[in-house]
This record gives sequence, C-alpha cells and structure tokens, in this order.
Amino acid sequence: MADRRTVVVGGGLAGIAAALRLADGGREVVLLEKRPRLGGAAFSFRRGELSVDNGQHVFLRCCQAYRQLLDRLGVADQVVLQRRLDIPVLRPDGRRGRLSRVRGVPAPLHLGAALSRYGLLSSADRARVIRGAVALRLLDPSDRSLDAQTFGAFLRAHGQNDETIEGLWSIVATATLNLAPDDASLALAAKVFRTGLLDRASSSDVGYAAAPLADLHSAAPAAALAAAGVEVLTGHGVDSLADGFVQAGGRRFPTDAAVLAVPPREARLVAPRIAPPKTEALGTSPIVNVHVVYDRPVTDLPFAAAVGSPVQWCFDRTDSSGVRRLHPRGQYLAVTVSAADAIVDVPSRTLQAQFVDALGALFPAARRATVLDAFVTRERHATFRQSAGSWALRPQPTEGHEGIWLAGSWTDTGWPDTMESAVRSGIAAAEAVMEIPLSQVTEFAA
Repeated sequence: MADRRTVVVGGGLAGIAAALRLADGGREVVLLEKRPRLGGAAFSFRRGELSVDNGQHVFLRCCQAYRQLLDRLGVADQVVLQRRLDIPVLRPDGRRGRLSRVRGVPAPLHLGAALSRYGLLSSADRARVIRGAVALRLLDPSDRSLDAQTFGAFLRAHGQNDETIEGLWSIVATATLNLAPDDASLALAAKVFRTGLLDRASSSDVGYAAAPLADLHSAAPAAALAAAGVEVLTGHGVDSLADGFVQAGGRRFPTDAAVLAVPPREARLVAPRIAPPKTEALGTSPIVNVHVVYDRPVTDLPFAAAVGSPVQWCFDRTDSSGVRRLHPRGQYLAVTVSAADAIVDVPSRTLQAQFVDALGALFPAARRATVLDAFVTRERHATFRQSAGSWALRPQPTEGHEGIWLAGSWTDTGWPDTMESAVRSGIAAAEAVMEIPLSQVTEFAA
C-alpha cells in the first residue's frame, strides 16, 4: 500500500477542503483538477486589464467552515466581514430601507428596531413579517418533512402577502437558495433564516471578497496545498475510477481511496455506480451577472439589495477589479440576478441596456455618468435546484462506497448550495475516508 495515495478529484472548495484535511490526517494526497486553475465555481478571469469575479459569492458570519478555510489559506484579511448586519435596500422610486441589527440585543429581537423603521413596507405588513418570523423560528431545519413544502406556501399560510414576500423575504431567500420563495424548499429556507438570521444575532453579518476570487480560491489554496505536501495536478480531467486506479490526463494513479468532489453530472459520468441515479433529478438553477464600468462614482454603497427592480443585488467591485488602473475615477458595479431562468438566454446587448437603465433608476448619479464598458456573465448551472423535494435527492458525503466518497455543495450537508456547504462536504468526506484504516482498504471498482 505504500505506493497508493488518496486521490481527490476536483479542485473547487470541496476538493481543497478534503485534500487539506486528508493531508493533516497523515494521508499522502494527490488532487486532480480538469481546469487549469483551482477554485471551482467561485473564480475570477481576466477581461483585458480587469480581474472579473464570475459572481458575487457572499457568506455570513455563521459560515464557520468557510471562514476557517480562509484562515488556513492565510487570506482572512482579504475579505470584508461586517461588524454587524447592515443591508441597504433600494427602490427605483427613490425610497430606501435598511435591514440591520442592533448591537448588544439578542436574537431575534436584534432585528426588531430595523423592522420597525423599514419604510419599504407598511406598518400592517411589518406586523405580518413579525408573525412570519415567529412561525419560522419554531421550525426545525433538520425536520425532513419540511422539504415537502415550499417556502412561499409556508409564508402565505402564516399571513404573508406579495408585498412582504417581495419586499423582505425574497431579498434573502432568492439570493441564498437561487430560487423564488414559491419554488424553494421550506427545509432549506428554515436553515437559512434560523441559522443565518434568527438564532444568533451576529450570525447574519455579511462577508464578501475584497480581493479577486482567484487570489482567495486559486492562488492561496495552491500554496497551502503544496505546503501540506499535496500534489496538485491541473489540466487532469478524470476518465475513470476502477480496480484501485484513477485514470486521468493519460496517467494512472494507484489509490487506496478517492474523494469525488465534482458536480453531480460529472460524478455520474465518472462513477455511475457511486453517484446515485436519484441525483439526475436534482436539476440546476442559473445565475446571471451584469457588469457595468462607469467613468465616475455613482454610489458610495459597497453593496445593496433592490426590490421592484430587475436588479436583485449590486456590488461595488472597483477596488478588487483593478479598474482604476484604466480609469482613475471610474467605478465598477456588478449586478447579480439569482433564479435567472427568465433572462439566462436573453441576448447580452438587451440585458446590458436593461440593467444600465435599472441602475440609473436606483442610483441617480448613474444617469449622468458615461458607461465605459458593460458585459454579461452567465452561470447556467450555478447551483442545484433547491426546490421542494430536493433533500431526498442529495447523497450524504459520508456515504463511502467501494472506496469512493462524494463531496460537493450539492451533497447532503444540511446547508443550501453555498461555499459553506462545499467546505463542510469536503471535510466530512475526508474524515469518512480516514475512519477506514489503510490496512483494511483493498481496491475499489466503479
């Protein structure tokens, strides 16, 4: 067994977390990634002189596994984490609200003051929201029966109307679940709102990258993996797993165990007996991002949510993108549209025009600015489709079979399809591997 190594297939956050945990546990590890870079679904690319993130990947203070990974990678200082929750919410008619918490006030009362002043809802609707929050806090996110119901159906059964769903609940739910509330699993929504907003006051504080994602999720992991003794081979797509070998990039890697940290479709192609057939029903949901570079500042907000607008969330990416090297006074805004089925196939020019107009309605200064560049990025399979009934379709990352363990944000971590879920799955799979003594491992067959 001395010449056999544990193979991790996939260099996204799940694979990175698994490889580091295995190396820490004394395993000799090789990580194979088909792309020329690490980072998986959260990455950056170059557009001329700009560094462009493929999407705005936000985390919360409660995302402990992801934050611990950032610490391990030495890049915790390259993210922004709010001292306390504060989300500006904009409307095209000029009205503004804020979702924020009061420091020193325990959950769930920490949101009460902000809700009482939330001018985007009437006083009657704010009372409805309180009723809905009380009902939501009574749910157990681990109760699998909740997955049979949609979040929207639950909200309407507890006094919510279209105004409260659009003006408050959907701001968080659509962004985190990549589905509208009327389609999303109640179980996953309960996890988001209980863990992220209602159980602990500080859990909801928002974090985001202050540097290009390539620095956080590719360059830093490459260095950390090398320091841990992990051999990283990019450009090595896996062809097969069989008879104690992984075939990739024209090479055969003898292995005692493998962690398959790839999307479900790839897992089924490589190891159809390992990835359960039920995962074919998971489906996917798209995200569309519209990027706009102005010749001058149009807002001083680092990010904002919007209602009554095509814009769902907007982030200022000026500093991380390097845009000021080209345009010293310019500003770069990135719009994120989740659950983007309706627009994912709309031509880029049409989307650019629509969202430039929408940004002008939210930020009056944008109407007086000149657009220097605008472009669209699309993640057609950004997440699995987190709809009612999806829980039963997610395999456990700890369910090893024939020497192969699954990992990825789509596996059953108890979390939505997020960076936190990806990291947790990688750690869980690695720890499951290490529970099997090397002396008991023979070979696997896919």
